[in-house]
Amino acid sequence: MLQISQLYIYPIKSLGGIPLTSAEVTSRGFKYDRRWMLVDEQNHFLTQREHSQMALIKVAVETDGLLVSHHSYGSIKVPFEFDAATLHEVAIWDDITAGVYVSHSIDDWFSNVLGTRCRLIFMPDDTERKVDQRYAQPGMITSFADAYPFLLIGQASLDDLNSRLGDALPMNRFRPNIVFTGGEAFEEDLMNHITIAGISFYGAKLCARCVMTTIDQQTGAKAKEPLKTLARYRSKDKKILFGQNLVHQGEGFLTVGDTLDVLSTHNEDRFIVEKRINNETNRYY
Repeated sequence: MLQISQLYIYPIKSLGGIPLTSAEVTSRGFKYDRRWMLVDEQNHFLTQREHSQMALIKVAVETDGLLVSHHSYGSIKVPFEFDAATLHEVAIWDDITAGVYVSHSIDDWFSNVLGTRCRLIFMPDDTERKVDQRYAQPGMITSFADAYPFLLIGQASLDDLNSRLGDALPMNRFRPNIVFTGGEAFEEDLMNHITIAGISFYGAKLCARCVMTTIDQQTGAKAKEPLKTLARYRSKDKKILFGQNLVHQGEGFLTVGDTLDVLSTHNEDRFIVEKRINNETNRYY
């Protein structure tokens, strides 16, 4: 049986994640997930890839806003309600979307923490950023996430990776939204149509991993792993793959313990699937 074991949201893109026991599924992903984002003076998004110290900024959801904190700089409240009428274009990879600035004082706090001038921007409800139509149906949208509303990872996949590493890594290195137990390592690779709590999810594209996975989310320190090890057995077309990006249809709530029902799978030749037979490894590309 495949069951949800962990749920996460990341309200401000590339800052600390929040574990949940239940999460609301909205049209663009989990409620609050990556609805805020830090941008530079050219309105280009900031991430841990260039600013690893972003890992040290923690976020909590409170009744009236987000409480954002740093061990050396104290905390600041990001309100849910604020006056902002002007939309500004912002860049995420090749996408141009729109959002509103939150507050100059909040901008100053983040700029001080990160040592670079930046602004906090929010995606209002009337901004709709479409998912790449090559991997989704018309009308599917997402937030300030890299490209898709959800990232799914099986605990067995992390266990397999950790069996190859000298020091085991926690799941937070990979920033998933949904983690499940049961099944085989990398079983998520082949999931095409699954349902959870009556909501349909579709495997869109395996997740290409970057240097963010090498950043310790507690210290901000960088290392070579896990990319060095993953490159040996999880590479395709010069990309290192770990986890499956999902799009979805429907709204509701997911809860830890919910069952994943796999209704259809992709053909194996579309993805990497490692299988061990009599201690021999076969790879399918």
